[in-house]
Amino acid sequence: MTLQRQIGFWIACLAGFIVFLYLFSGILMPFVAALILAYLLDPMVDALERLRLSRLMATSIVLLLFVVIFVVLLLAAAPLLVNQLSAFIAKFPEYVARLQKLVTEQGGPLFERFGGADKLKELQGQLASGAGEAAKWLGGVVTGLISGGQAILGLFSLLVLTPVVAFYMILDWDRMVAKVDGWLPLAHRDTVRELIREMDSSVAGFLRGQAMICLLLGLFYAIALSLAGLHFGFIIGIVSGFVSFIPYVGSITGLLLSVGVAFAQFWPDWTMILVVLAIFGAGQFLEGNVLQPKLLGHALGLHPVWLMFALLAFGSLFGFVGVMLAVPLAAVIGVLVRFALRQYLASPLYHGYRQSDTGGGAIDP
Repeated sequence: MTLQRQIGFWIACLAGFIVFLYLFSGILMPFVAALILAYLLDPMVDALERLRLSRLMATSIVLLLFVVIFVVLLLAAAPLLVNQLSAFIAKFPEYVARLQKLVTEQGGPLFERFGGADKLKELQGQLASGAGEAAKWLGGVVTGLISGGQAILGLFSLLVLTPVVAFYMILDWDRMVAKVDGWLPLAHRDTVRELIREMDSSVAGFLRGQAMICLLLGLFYAIALSLAGLHFGFIIGIVSGFVSFIPYVGSITGLLLSVGVAFAQFWPDWTMILVVLAIFGAGQFLEGNVLQPKLLGHALGLHPVWLMFALLAFGSLFGFVGVMLAVPLAAVIGVLVRFALRQYLASPLYHGYRQSDTGGGAIDP
């Protein structure tokens, strides 16, 4: 009965947490961002405390330094990003029309040979319709982000509330950890602490390493594509680097965008198109052979397919808050699953024996 009650208690806690996320996902974004920020900055505050600074002073210095660096980078990059994004939206229908014309001109003889003129006309109509719908959708998304009151309020709360909430979280971080540690069940405290240390190692290593990888990849793609003369290369590179926290998605998104723009801009000059492809090939080599082994290693211990599933699943359930929580929750679930698997492999259920009712030795079932 004790084990059943414990299992029921933790299932109830999990269900309550899921319901809480579902009900309040619309207002949780600044608080989740603050929690992640506090989690990442707390080791720096602890380091300053070891230099005999007070917790309040160390928290103020670290958070103020972070805010100053963030604001400087935002002021430096935001105008260029906004200008390139606006220009890209304005040019998007033209690029799509060029690609449509290129496909029909180069692929027309092939379609006429195998499908006839009707198939070619049908393809042209589908491309034109798809281009119009894509341009309308992209314009609607950007217009909604710019003019939507809820989006503006969310951005304002994210930029203003996040540092304030993060300050109080960092200031009270050690007390919160000690309080939660005091709530752990006494009979299983050592086991739970070991699991929490494993979760902490996975999440912290992945978040810090992946953030640095995204930053370095974004700068590499942005600078390389801009030097190659690709239109909107800076924003395409930044987007590619930012989305790199989703395995393969960031590189594929950036590759498709850059190659599409390169065909529309440089065709029939194959040299520059190959240069763009070479940039993304170099970026993938850099990520897989240098950045990930050095900065990430095996910190998370999760398969990329499971990580992509977690991002999509939590994102569809809880929106952007779910995307922000997907990696930590996936790491926590991974640690718990590995622990459960170890328990199963050490149990009589796996080995196929049971104790006799009279207390004798192990016998075959």
